[in-house]
Amino acid sequence: MAAENYQNTNVCQVYQEKRTYSVQEVADMLQISKSRAYALCKQAQFKTVKIGKYVRISKTSFDNWLDSAE
Repeated sequence: MAAENYQNTNVCQVYQEKRTYSVQEVADMLQISKSRAYALCKQAQFKTVKIGKYVRISKTSFDNWLDSAE
């Protein structure tokens, strides 16, 4: 149990230090499918940037969007 809490704490710290999220990270945080997370990106719910074939989501805009949805 202590090891699991330590690991969860480390994961949370990594997410807090990042400036962007991947689509998979957003899907994991929201507990939705990756395709649904891509659909949210296409709806311009938050700021995204495409780098080659990868989509990155602004942490600030995503966090603000999530906070306003509550």
